[in-house]
Amino acid sequence: MTTPAQGLHTHVLDTLGLEIAAGECAPGLVLRTDELAQRFDVSRTVVREVIRVLESMHLVESRRRVGVTVRPTEEWNVYDPQVIRWRLAGADRPRQLRSLTVLRSAIEPVAAGLAARNATAEQCAALTECALGMVATSRGQQLEGYLRHDIAFHRVVLDASGNEMFARLGDVVAEVLAGRTHHQVMFEDPDPAAVTLHVRLAEAVREGDAEGAERLTKKIAVGALHELDVLAP
Repeated sequence: MTTPAQGLHTHVLDTLGLEIAAGECAPGLVLRTDELAQRFDVSRTVVREVIRVLESMHLVESRRRVGVTVRPTEEWNVYDPQVIRWRLAGADRPRQLRSLTVLRSAIEPVAAGLAARNATAEQCAALTECALGMVATSRGQQLEGYLRHDIAFHRVVLDASGNEMFARLGDVVAEVLAGRTHHQVMFEDPDPAAVTLHVRLAEAVREGDAEGAERLTKKIAVGALHELDVLAP
């Protein structure tokens, strides 16, 4: 259960995070703790907690006698899921989606090839279950249900790769997929060809076909980039 204090913290954090990500708080801008407390009608303790979180994401830097300064974009932790969420909520969404999708296209095919070599029987079963869930929710504008299965599918692929660095990108991929859905950068029903490719990918992993798994994942990435060309040019 969210307490009132937690609710205030979340509100202030989301508001400032969105403003920084959107460029409304430009790099070099100095934020004053007392002014933020007055603006949001919260205690300085809440503001300090929010600033600590933003500092951990490298969005701001707090220095004595200077205040809290917004950091340049190139210093941000762009892999932080919350930073990704804020950036996708802004006007720069098409470029961000493309950047993140290109990242996926470089990483996920390799991860899928490794998954075909390393996946356990349980992971193969989970992958098949996720793919069937995607099929079941691919019609009738069930995008939220489809999203759950889609995120779970890609998490299993990354985990099954056996590479802990790939596995840690599960949250990044989840935010990309969620951003596409929640910001209407998806067709009302998923592309049937993409759904079929996920089913075939689950089969390739189960059969230990590393080359096939890598090839199919590349096709999924190409399809995702094509959708962006159409829906978020």
